[in-house]
Amino acid sequence: MAESDLQKVNEIATEIHTSLPERPEVFAEKFRLFPKGCLILDSDGGAVGYAISHPWLLNSVPPLDAFLNALPEPAHCLYLHDAAIRPSGRGQSAAKHLAAQLRTIATQENLENLALISVYGTDSLWSRFGFSTVHEPSLAAKLASYGPTAKYMVAPV
Repeated sequence: MAESDLQKVNEIATEIHTSLPERPEVFAEKFRLFPKGCLILDSDGGAVGYAISHPWLLNSVPPLDAFLNALPEPAHCLYLHDAAIRPSGRGQSAAKHLAAQLRTIATQENLENLALISVYGTDSLWSRFGFSTVHEPSLAAKLASYGPTAKYMVAPV
């Protein structure tokens, strides 16, 4: 992803995440903090998806639509903050390739785990790539802001 892709990221996010809106400035900050973890999915017609990830603390959930200000030192995992794919980009193994790319980035950053919050019932999708749901009561309040189907999931690198 390049900084010039952020407009497309915001368009895709607005289209896909109608119940989980985030300000463009939040995406821009995550890109500035960890551009290596920000990926764009291109198709013949242009951008059809994106992923935004960054180093984070294991068993910790960043609030939705909030600034991070800085990345934690040391970090314990590569956290997939958001991934969205337009219907026109689906069915081409994008999630499989994304999981592989995230593992490569995590390995390069000496991080032993991947973490994410599945929404919209996507936990079965993520479980195919080694993610397991973590039941941590201390995360309940933050998970609630991600909607009723939100589950915190972790996978080893």
